[in-house]
Amino acid sequence: MNHQPIDDSTQTISWISYILHLIVAVSAVIPGAQMGPALLVVALIIDWVKKGDAPGWEATHFSYRIRTVIWAALLYLVTAPLFLLMFFPGWLAWVAISIWFLYRIVLGMVRLNGQRPVMD
Repeated sequence: MNHQPIDDSTQTISWISYILHLIVAVSAVIPGAQMGPALLVVALIIDWVKKGDAPGWEATHFSYRIRTVIWAALLYLVTAPLFLLMFFPGWLAWVAISIWFLYRIVLGMVRLNGQRPVMD
């Protein structure tokens, strides 16, 4: 059991960010439901601005979400030429990246719910 004090305002902000990320992640794996860029930018700004306010284990969630977005963006960027040149392999790569992104967001939410840090 974690005996460190909990900052409710930081946790609320973290939940809001996770929910925004979750909307983006779910819409990425459902064809035609892309709601991503604007919500993702909002969530990323929240994470960057509030990261320094998060105490202890809660700070790991902010860093985790930032790294997840950066890695996903890099992976999409690297696979974009494949998507443009050969639709099917590119589509498979983007589906895999989207599922990975969704998995990381859900994992983070589970860890936050259990008031535990999240590690890479």
